[in-house]
Amino acid sequence: MLGVPQGSVLGQLFFLIYINDLPPIIPCTSSNKNSLVILFADDTSVIINEPCLTNFESNLNIVFRIINKWFNSNLLLLNLDKTYYIQFITKNKSSNNVSIEHDNKMIIQTNFVKFLGIAVDNTRSWKQHIDTIIPKLNTACYIIRRCKLYLSHAALKWYTTLFFTQ
Repeated sequence: MLGVPQGSVLGQLFFLIYINDLPPIIPCTSSNKNSLVILFADDTSVIINEPCLTNFESNLNIVFRIINKWFNSNLLLLNLDKTYYIQFITKNKSSNNVSIEHDNKMIIQTNFVKFLGIAVDNTRSWKQHIDTIIPKLNTACYIIRRCKLYLSHAALKWYTTLFFTQ
């Protein structure tokens, strides 16, 4: 059995050390020089900058095969239920269907993704992010209004900060 207990402080450190060699393999082995791998905690994101749809699909499939081969050789599993792609477009243009497949399962295209705590949609507007944070702001305002009679100003700031970091 490999690994550390879930919730352990060492888990994140060991994972980052373990996965640290993933980003350099993409530009070296792919014909695509416009790709970037971003690692954050246990999330892996790949950004491919390619305006030509044919080259985009080809490069995306190449990068996906390289990443999947790396995952297999390092005894990691790629969770296909949490694997998807987003294609950024202008507001006036519709997205094109790109076919990405692994083990006879299609990788799903999505219109928005949460990236480092920010909701980004495929037209790069702020609407999705605003819709995501409005309920949090409403809840925080309600809590501040209810507690301001009972707590000091410093305590209110602390609770508000604690609320938004969750």
